[in-house]
Amino acid sequence: MTIISTPGELKNYLKDKNQSIGFVPTMGALHEGHISLIKKAKSENELLVVSIFLNPTQFLKGEDLDKYPKKDEADKKICELSGVDVLFFPQAKDMYGTDEVSLQAPHVRGYVLEGASRPSHFNGVLTVVMKLLNIVSPTNAYFGKKDAQQLNLISLMVKQLFMSVNIVGVDTVRQSDGLALSSRNVYLNEVQRKEALKIPSSLHLASRMVSRNILESKLIIESMREVLEPLEVAYVEILNREFELAKYVEIGNAIIIVEAKVGSTRLLDNIWL
Repeated sequence: MTIISTPGELKNYLKDKNQSIGFVPTMGALHEGHISLIKKAKSENELLVVSIFLNPTQFLKGEDLDKYPKKDEADKKICELSGVDVLFFPQAKDMYGTDEVSLQAPHVRGYVLEGASRPSHFNGVLTVVMKLLNIVSPTNAYFGKKDAQQLNLISLMVKQLFMSVNIVGVDTVRQSDGLALSSRNVYLNEVQRKEALKIPSSLHLASRMVSRNILESKLIIESMREVLEPLEVAYVEILNREFELAKYVEIGNAIIIVEAKVGSTRLLDNIWL
């Protein structure tokens, strides 16, 4: 595995590679969810690039940038054992300069749900993803479906800016009890870990209701909120794949999405139906 730390060096390394390139961007603290992205990218491309970069511009003031879990040496070992060909490990000074050009998230989709409580978050996400895609120039780039709004906005950016990369969404990986894997799960104590199970339980209930042909969003959301009590719920919504609110679940075109706080930890989860 080759480890590269600067954009120029990576661009130079990849420029003469006449191979399909799979790319998995991460913020580190790798877990089985990241490994599933890496495995899929490995199986579908000739050359695999993974980046580890804790992007400061997507964290708002007072958020957990300084506390975000960092496991650099363990992450490098995971990448090596997973068959990563190139690990891109830049520092903020390598990725950002002064008087930066940045991307603006769309005024509707970028400022609802996750974007409503974190109003500049997706500006930072889209800017860093654009930078990373321009550096790597991958054939395919892989993102988890757990961050559904992020995946939607990145796909929209690539489409609207006519970028030559295929964005691949990869299914959420869960622990045996149903909790979606997240780097932030390490913040949960034992009691909070049990409380967090209300999130996948609410989604499981929604899935059962849909299977019984209960398709009205209002009824499903009300039932989900009962399961989620007494968690601090930021939102529970049912959307189509264009991230528009849906009055009814349309099978094959629906995402049911939840954000809730467990203690001080913000957790996201969803199901795609």
